[in-house]
Amino acid sequence: MRERSLNVGLGLAILAALAVAVLFGESELAWSQYAEAVGDLSSGPAEVLWQVRAPRAVCALVVGAALGLAGAVLQGLLRNPLADPGVLGVSATAALGAALAIVLGLAVFPGAVEIAALAGAAVAGVLLVAAATRLRTPEALILFGVALSSFAGALTALIFNLSPSPIASAEVMSWLLGSVQNRSWFDVAWVAPPVLAAGVLAAMAAPGLRMLALGEETAATSGLAMGRLKMMALLAAAIAAGAAVAVAGVIGFVGLAAPHLVRRAVRGDPRRLLLPSALVGGLVLVVADLLARITPTDQELKLGVFTALIGAPLFALIAWRAAREWRL
Repeated sequence: MRERSLNVGLGLAILAALAVAVLFGESELAWSQYAEAVGDLSSGPAEVLWQVRAPRAVCALVVGAALGLAGAVLQGLLRNPLADPGVLGVSATAALGAALAIVLGLAVFPGAVEIAALAGAAVAGVLLVAAATRLRTPEALILFGVALSSFAGALTALIFNLSPSPIASAEVMSWLLGSVQNRSWFDVAWVAPPVLAAGVLAAMAAPGLRMLALGEETAATSGLAMGRLKMMALLAAAIAAGAAVAVAGVIGFVGLAAPHLVRRAVRGDPRRLLLPSALVGGLVLVVADLLARITPTDQELKLGVFTALIGAPLFALIAWRAAREWRL
């Protein structure tokens, strides 16, 4: 009952945040223009509301949900509260694929950069699945992920350094900073199916995540096919994080902080943590994107920069409160 109330409350908050994100923005509209946008879908105000603001807000929602889901899955799988989509190198390899596509001039083809980013995430997923069959402890898998992330980050920096075109370098840098600016309904339709697929895989892996919370030895004697469930969890995290990076670039702290914001409400149950984490991640990113849009600056803040500025102090506060509880 408590979990249902939490999810319903988060759903209502998301609807309210989406409404505010559509109604408000850098360009102010009069009440008559809002009425015109509803009555005449071909009007200028309708274009602003339904073809510019609405797809951007929905895209932020889906990307945030993907990051929150990936964070919850990885924290349950690795039994590490500091795990997030970047810790296993999925975000870094997705960014590498996108950067390579941009430098090679493939950005002129619709969807090419997104496909390259998702391919990069798929490579990371395959490597992690292969490593998981040999590395039995979560600490070893984390170290492998850190190494993969560092290597992919170094290759991305090398691509940026050797890029023959300053325009391509600027596009790569813009991608790495993360944003949902100028995203359309096409981007929403592109990112939604992988995120839904990741959600299905995460739900299938949920019993294994709950059992892992009791310890590796207990999980091994549970009778569940833990190897298969772990692979599903890894694939779910890789697909979700890859889809998010493919559409919005690298956005940090959402996948890390979202599970912590609702962990107490579900009493730390990794299985019940998945959906609330996705909802919180989506809500956080919709609000963050709205604040980035309306912040009075000469140039709009990049979403990845904004989430880092807000998320780092917030997560420090969460870690401080958790440390106090541990001492007690």
